[in-house]
Amino acid sequence: MSVRRSRVACCDFTLGSMCSWGLRAPVSCEAGGEVSLAAATSPARIWRQSDGSPGLEEVMAEQEASGLQLLLHTLQRSSDRESILSILQVLGDLLSVGTDRRIHYMISKGGSEALLQTLVDTARTFSPDYDILLPLLRLLAKVGLRDKKFGQKALELEALDVTLTLARKNLSHSQNLLHCLWALRVFASRVTTGAMLGINGAMELLFKVITPYSRKHTRIIRAAAEVLAALLKSKSNSRRAVNRGYVTSLLRLHQNWHSHDTAHTYVQIRRALLLCLKHVSTFRSGREAFLSSQGLEILFGTTQNHLDDKIMEPLISVVLQILRQCYPKSLLPLPTASSAYAFPVPGSITSEPPRVLTEEDFEDDGDEEVDKDSDSEDVKEEDDDLETDVNKLSFKPGLDRAEEELEQYEAMCLELSYSFEELEPKLEGDLNFEEPQCANHHHIPAAASPKQHGLNKDQSHWGLEREDTVQASLLSMVKMGRSTVHLASKRKPAMKTYQNVPSNGLGIDSSGNEIPDIQASLKEDAWDIDAISCPRMSASLANSTMPRESVEVIDKLLQTHPIDIPFHEPHLYMAKARRTSSVADFKMMAFPDLWGHHLPTSAQSMLERKCGVQRIKIFEDIRRLIQPRDVINKVVFSLDEPGPLQDFSASHCLRFFSKFESGNLRKAIQVREFEYDLLLNADVNTTQHQQWFYFKVSGMRAAVPYRFNIINCEKPNSQFNYGMQPTMYSVKEALLGRPTWVRTGSEICYYRNHYRLNAAAKGGASGKCYYTLTFAVTFPHNEDVCYLAYHYPYTYTALMTHLDILEKSINPKQVYFRQGALCQTLGGNPCPLVTITAMPESNSTDHLAQFRQRPYQVITARVHPGESNSSWVMKGALEFLVSSDPVARLLRENFIFKIIPMLNPDGVINGNHRCSLRGEDLNRQWLLPSAHLQPTIYHAKGLLYYLSSIGRSPVVFCDIHGHSQKKNVFLYGCSIKETLWQVGRPVSTSAVLEDVSYRTLAKILDKLAPAFTMGSCSFLVEKSRASTARVVVWREMGVSRSYTMENSFCGCNQGPYKGLQFGTGELEEMGAMFCLGLLILELKSISCSHQLLACAATLLNVEERALYHHLQRCSSSNNNTAELDDEPPCLEEIDYNTDSSLNQEGSLLELDRQIQECAFDKEEREEDEGTGQEEKPSQSPELHGESCVSNHWTSNYDSTSPSEMHSTGDAITVSSVHLIQVAHSSSTSLSNPLSSPFHD
Repeated sequence: MSVRRSRVACCDFTLGSMCSWGLRAPVSCEAGGEVSLAAATSPARIWRQSDGSPGLEEVMAEQEASGLQLLLHTLQRSSDRESILSILQVLGDLLSVGTDRRIHYMISKGGSEALLQTLVDTARTFSPDYDILLPLLRLLAKVGLRDKKFGQKALELEALDVTLTLARKNLSHSQNLLHCLWALRVFASRVTTGAMLGINGAMELLFKVITPYSRKHTRIIRAAAEVLAALLKSKSNSRRAVNRGYVTSLLRLHQNWHSHDTAHTYVQIRRALLLCLKHVSTFRSGREAFLSSQGLEILFGTTQNHLDDKIMEPLISVVLQILRQCYPKSLLPLPTASSAYAFPVPGSITSEPPRVLTEEDFEDDGDEEVDKDSDSEDVKEEDDDLETDVNKLSFKPGLDRAEEELEQYEAMCLELSYSFEELEPKLEGDLNFEEPQCANHHHIPAAASPKQHGLNKDQSHWGLEREDTVQASLLSMVKMGRSTVHLASKRKPAMKTYQNVPSNGLGIDSSGNEIPDIQASLKEDAWDIDAISCPRMSASLANSTMPRESVEVIDKLLQTHPIDIPFHEPHLYMAKARRTSSVADFKMMAFPDLWGHHLPTSAQSMLERKCGVQRIKIFEDIRRLIQPRDVINKVVFSLDEPGPLQDFSASHCLRFFSKFESGNLRKAIQVREFEYDLLLNADVNTTQHQQWFYFKVSGMRAAVPYRFNIINCEKPNSQFNYGMQPTMYSVKEALLGRPTWVRTGSEICYYRNHYRLNAAAKGGASGKCYYTLTFAVTFPHNEDVCYLAYHYPYTYTALMTHLDILEKSINPKQVYFRQGALCQTLGGNPCPLVTITAMPESNSTDHLAQFRQRPYQVITARVHPGESNSSWVMKGALEFLVSSDPVARLLRENFIFKIIPMLNPDGVINGNHRCSLRGEDLNRQWLLPSAHLQPTIYHAKGLLYYLSSIGRSPVVFCDIHGHSQKKNVFLYGCSIKETLWQVGRPVSTSAVLEDVSYRTLAKILDKLAPAFTMGSCSFLVEKSRASTARVVVWREMGVSRSYTMENSFCGCNQGPYKGLQFGTGELEEMGAMFCLGLLILELKSISCSHQLLACAATLLNVEERALYHHLQRCSSSNNNTAELDDEPPCLEEIDYNTDSSLNQEGSLLELDRQIQECAFDKEEREEDEGTGQEEKPSQSPELHGESCVSNHWTSNYDSTSPSEMHSTGDAITVSSVHLIQVAHSSSTSLSNPLSSPFHD
């Protein structure tokens, strides 16, 4: 007897911690003794006593694990029915509340094995006890969904065969069968166990349940269909289903349910059947069976009239995926995968001739796939790309070239050695458009006379005369709370958006004067609007009815339609264009680039996405395939087919053209009367990077919506799905005095299409799928000429023109502006290098010393040609830096700016999206650039090396980019500590020394610039970015403030510009604000001189308080340098395709809900229709009377004492509600980290 007491006492102590669960039930142990689990009555428990010694709860928490293990051990070994039932109910109550943490904790203690073993032992008895099996199967379903190794455990314990056998025996007992199906659903969620179930005949069993069509036992049918859908994820099961003709049966079932379920009562059954078809069609054999069974036509017919039906949403989403999967894959209608342009360069990475596409280039994403068991934990983490090696992060490699080579860059820093006595500035000079402006000037350029052709008085003496007209600095505009910047003065009040423009040709120019009818003017002068809209660089207008010299035509146009666009001059642009070298030897100029662009009067709102536009487009694609009667399919433009393709005068189709600088359109196909498929050209010497587009279109009718489908885009996602619109420029609008690029387009969406290209044709390691950008445009005028572009174009010639005008419009007595050449590109174009600072006050030694000791700031842009927004930001920075704004003056007097405004001129000129003429991403070449293959990167890096070698490393290095997936403007920087913190690596402050000011500029811009957001900034160093400018300059040159500035192609979702798309004005403003941020960064630095602070107070007198105010604002959030509360979040959550809506098809919550509904429903009836009710097997009172957390129970709990809720007999003596209430009251009082996972 003493032995018995000792064992009971030991067990009671071990399980004493179960009091914290609020349980009281007799459990038979192996020794046969009963152990009472006393209910906890007090929610307030003590972890530490008043003297600091361990309290009871701390001791008990250490025993909880062994208590749970004893329960599970008893469950496996006990043959006592009542003990097993009690333990199952205890476990059920424990797992019915709290979070999944409890379930995972139980799994870690062997819970899955215990439940599976109990299932096998109970089921293999002569007469299985369903009072035990049903709650056991419910627990298995709940636990198994969260156990990654559940499938392997079930295989090892032979639970699969046992469950299948139980299901076969209970085909006539719906309740038992339903529970078996739930367990099979969990087993089937693992591909390996699902394949094993298929081998053992599970699919045949399930088809007996779901066929033929019947509206009896619909809960059973739904569960069986969901199990079948999970099984068909296995390739072997899908092949077996195809071989046995199940695809046709599933389609017939779908039709039956669709035709009979007019009230949409059984949407979940229909959805499960569609999921079966979806999983089968993942594989090639399944798609073939689906197509041969007329699956496309059946699903198209049953769904096309319900696209806007909200009740049908779960079905339509699956149907769309099936249609997209089964749409026959086809080749792009192009002769080659390579670019239409080729440029032979030394060491070309594309030495083979362009490869002609064949039928073998179809990518099949089916039979090459292997079964991947979802139990595998080998999942790539998001942080895997982060560099975690401290040595690599801290390592500073040596020079990548001979030290003697750095001497050549001394000529690019002549401001450090010039004797200004020899360089007396000349205030008179001629503007010779034919003189190369890209050569190295060894003098300070003269300002142009106002009498010179092409420059008006405001432009020629911009620096001299605007000084007195500047009323407020940029800083004072920031003070107003919404930055409107100096650029706002350029906006013309007469400008209107195209939507409000009459199409009769009458209008008002930028000066408010009425302009006569454009068409009449063109007819009077006998001009061809097509020729005017894309004039030749030289010779005559070949297509014009009256051939004239280009300059004469432009002169006449300017006389008839005068324009006044700051920092732009058409004659100079034309002269520059003739010297621009292109691969295709362009002879024509795009009218918007020649004529110029005015800022719009106001920013445009993001386009509100039309509900269902994507599914409508997908259904239109399907209709084009199965109902091709109205498809024209006529090629109307192609770079691969020289010469006119047809007589446009007799046709009613649009005319396209893209053979001009930065143009990109390879082919246009008329699909229907007002619909066109467009294909973009790949980057030169590549087969990829189709995203940027810029082309001319003419011959349109006004007020008619034309649809354009760009069918070979590459990026898998785009802001076009979330408010972004393409840009358009109308020639007639420009001649009416509104030369403006505007956002345009409606019914825009971006989605994956059916075109494919495999790895061999691509020249890569994996196949490629393409995406369609589709949008509709309603043009403002009949027979207009319009240009459409991905974003606001900014050409190389526009840059060179802009720099020349800036150089000749500054005040040379105040501004040192030197335009030189960094190097020649592979295509033979000069890469401009600009130096901006203030002239020394005099030739005295002190003033020259101050001039030469100014720290450097280095800014680069446009390494990726398609990121034209970076050029507009750079344009704003350049114009601001040479302006007479007091902030700009202070910046010039304290810094020397080295600016490379276009790192990839060749890519910009030839319409590339990402690469150079070698087909390389130049922003991945900074580690070991070659002077012969990547000259711009090689010499940009060399210049930075040189500055570092003479102790003049830049204070800030910033490379300006565009971002296609995120909104706003933000910075990427570099930090060793943040990178290590991100991956949970401990960081020793003594081992890693880091300048903590790398965040300061981002925080300043967050306060200053309306478009900027700190929330998207990141300072992590990724392995994949090791060869980018930002990381290389940070690591090799030791520039702690080395940044990439990312500017959204779309717009803002925060701040004053929230909901607005970026215009060129907002982008230029960002450039000016960045410069202001550099000044405040210096004023905040410890090294800031008293002289600079005094100058700031003097030059900004009325803005002095504003300066102080902003310094305080910016520093208030920077007191704690280790603070990471503004760590950048993940990429904006965007649903770019229809797949993501189905990611929860087998969600845990849904199956949990079904189990709970059945387990806690007192009646548990099937939804029977027609004749009679199904026969229900007899169930134990435990199954019918099991408690649940329901409104009924909860509402009555407060008025019912615990003693009144105790049931009699040997079953559990505390109701589930009481257990839940006690468990919750207990968990709320716990804060000690030693608490068990059961204290959620």
